[in-house]
Amino acid sequence: IADVWSCGVTLYVMLVGAYPFEDPEEPKNFRKTIHRILNVQYSIPDYVHISPECQHLISRIFVADPAKRISIPEIRNHEWFLKNLPTDLMEDNETNNQYEEPDQPTQSVEDIMQIIAEATIPAAGTQTLNPYLTGSLDIDDDMDDDLDTDPDLDIDSSGEIVYAM
Repeated sequence: IADVWSCGVTLYVMLVGAYPFEDPEEPKNFRKTIHRILNVQYSIPDYVHISPECQHLISRIFVADPAKRISIPEIRNHEWFLKNLPTDLMEDNETNNQYEEPDQPTQSVEDIMQIIAEATIPAAGTQTLNPYLTGSLDIDDDMDDDLDTDPDLDIDSSGEIVYAM
């Protein structure tokens, strides 16, 4: 189960394409990142256009005191969450005309796929996750050979592999 804070981080990453508490100047400075998390120091870059309703929701999610943070039921009733929400997904299937936009057409699968394709292209000046995602999870037939020939894996020939933490 994810908590509201982690959902907020996920939402921010989806909208901005970067982590909310990472210092853009020093993205690998984890002490600075932890400091920024503890002090709830984040900002939405000027080049990212997010509606005021969405900005309000994010500001209610990123609250240091969990007791004061917005709850899941409150999120489900938030203006940004309800905007263009299909009626069959609304709680108890109750329609809420306050948030409907009748002239707003439903998106086709092609439109959605185009948006996803565009979202995978990083915005100018942003850090991407690509350097961290370059490894492969494919297991090949040569894996046994690699295990047999790598002297660092079993230095004392005990049969145990010990990883440094």
